[in-house]
Amino acid sequence: MGKRKYSYFKRDISWLSFNYRVLLEAKDERLPVYERIKFLSIYSSNLEEFYKIRVSGYHSSLLESINLEESEEEALKTIVQINNEVTAQEKEYYNIFNNMILPELKKNSIVLYQTDKVEPFHKAYVEKYFNEEVFPYLQPMVIQKDDIHSFIQDGRIYQTISLLKNKKKSKDSSLNYTYAIMKIPYTKIPRFIELPSYEGNHYIMFIDDVIKANLTSVFPGYDIIDCFSIKISRDADFSLEEEDKKDIAEEILKKVRKRKIGAVTRFQYDSEMPDYFLKYLCEAYEIEDEELLPSWRYLNLADLAGLPNPVGDSLKQQLPQPLRAPELESNSSILRVLRKQDVLLHFPYQSFDYLLRFLLQAAFDPKVLEIKVTQYRVAENSAVINSLISAAKNGKKVTVFVELKARFDEENNYLSSELMQQAGVKIIYSLPGLKVHAKLAYVRKRSNDSEAPLKGYAYLGTGNFNEKTARIYSDKGLLTSNREIIKDIDEVFRVLEGKPHMHDFKHLLVTQFNMLPEIHKMIDREIEHVKNGGAGYIILKMNSLEDKGMINALYRASEAGVKIDLIIRGICCLIPNQTYSKNITITRIVGAYLEHSRVWYFFNEGREDIYLTSADWMQRNLHRRIEVAFPIYKDSLKREIIDILKIQLADNRSAVWLDEDLNNVFKRDLTLESEKHIRAQSATYSYLKKTKGQ
Repeated sequence: MGKRKYSYFKRDISWLSFNYRVLLEAKDERLPVYERIKFLSIYSSNLEEFYKIRVSGYHSSLLESINLEESEEEALKTIVQINNEVTAQEKEYYNIFNNMILPELKKNSIVLYQTDKVEPFHKAYVEKYFNEEVFPYLQPMVIQKDDIHSFIQDGRIYQTISLLKNKKKSKDSSLNYTYAIMKIPYTKIPRFIELPSYEGNHYIMFIDDVIKANLTSVFPGYDIIDCFSIKISRDADFSLEEEDKKDIAEEILKKVRKRKIGAVTRFQYDSEMPDYFLKYLCEAYEIEDEELLPSWRYLNLADLAGLPNPVGDSLKQQLPQPLRAPELESNSSILRVLRKQDVLLHFPYQSFDYLLRFLLQAAFDPKVLEIKVTQYRVAENSAVINSLISAAKNGKKVTVFVELKARFDEENNYLSSELMQQAGVKIIYSLPGLKVHAKLAYVRKRSNDSEAPLKGYAYLGTGNFNEKTARIYSDKGLLTSNREIIKDIDEVFRVLEGKPHMHDFKHLLVTQFNMLPEIHKMIDREIEHVKNGGAGYIILKMNSLEDKGMINALYRASEAGVKIDLIIRGICCLIPNQTYSKNITITRIVGAYLEHSRVWYFFNEGREDIYLTSADWMQRNLHRRIEVAFPIYKDSLKREIIDILKIQLADNRSAVWLDEDLNNVFKRDLTLESEKHIRAQSATYSYLKKTKGQ
């Protein structure tokens, strides 16, 4: 028999399906209107990064730099496929915005202008605002072909204007137009301007329209023929050579600063722009057909996150207060609690303050000798960093492994590491060829136990040490003093510090060492249980599933009869509903919180092995990063995790099934009205509130 031919979704087409699911949240009329607007903003922000990072790879001749297994011809086909899908999604986007969001705002007495034709009662205010707040910052420039012209910056909105001097207005392309370009100075002025209320309505205007309404002041002596917005997205990806760098930080920062002048990956323009105008711009700025993306009057709608809300909290999603962790409230010292028991935290359902307290108490405890932490993405003005600086100033030995290659956080990570170094913290920068994505904090303390004079405490997490994202990212973290796990964590840090190490992890699963073989063993074990007449069951929750080796293992398990439930938020290259995947379901959940925790569950004949981890099953995570998966041993903690997984699988309000055509099939559309309605995130909060006795 020949080897079975398995199929896979294309990674980037799968990602577009996920982003479309984000967009669909803006259609949910059960949500407050500003929550729906938030999802419009997230959709736009996601898409911008997608074009900067992923689509740039298809435009690049160095396709292998992001592991694309495509010829140039296939890459071009993929660009066309992506652009077609994005164009279709954006039509839906503007339909939602114009026909659902704007009327909902109007019902709540908020009017968002969609024109530069200003109402008479606002005319004087808009003109005065323009002259005093906007005009001083405008820098119009004439566009001339075959001549030096302005550089279009990445991600900024420009207004392009066609003008005629002393001639009758006409759109005859044979006329001698003057073309000008002008950047909207958004660093100086807000994107949205609140106008005076009138007859009980609140009015808001795009700055784009404020400028358009006053263009005759900018170009005296000219007739304004047309004005349209454009925006360019540029290649923001970069790779480092694999060889060791003497100063990897300097090398990364050099490349980061070149992002703003990267190659064009997307040229967005108002679809109302006439052909004569678009053709002139494309020739002047050397824009290729595959870079063209027709859009709408208003670009950069990630800015909707800052849309003023003159009505107040009634139009926003009200998130519940984080729950307390009773185990950690019973004693003022977290380290003392951890001597007796492991503590599992569920963010943002429970407060992130416990992790901050863990680090702060370690910083001031006179018996603490040493603290080690991995840093991937931290908040600006980070409380985590402040705790580590305090520890160093209090005489502790503090070592922080800083991953400078955390995309778009490189400079923030570098600046925070400089602050720590000045305070005496030992900084270790990125490993050449590998990203360190594991989330670990390790505290070593003197003990009164003569048999074990040193005691270790640790935090292992699925998400970053970032108190800001911890309010909106759903993650899990384990606080422990388990000696065996501490030994393995110590070994991980020896690897990161370049010290001699045993490569022998007994409890943790670590990429580059034992993670892949151990995952395969656990999958194969479920297959064996089924072959021997037992049950095989796997639940995997993660952000993304792309690695073909892992997908093949799941396909084989499905063929053998193992039941597999996948909860995948984003990219999923595994195709369901095939003969080789008939035992696999794929659930996708999008809600108020970003589903970010990674959980691996293996039934194991009822012994139920559970690992939490920072790792998705992506090529990059499993082969080009240092990731750590950690076991949950305490039965009560296992039960919490399993119960929450079951809640998520039972969700019939926010959850969709992913089908064989990458469609998001809402479970609520297939649920009888008489059935209990379950929205996973609110149900999880209720479950934790009940089980934690609050």
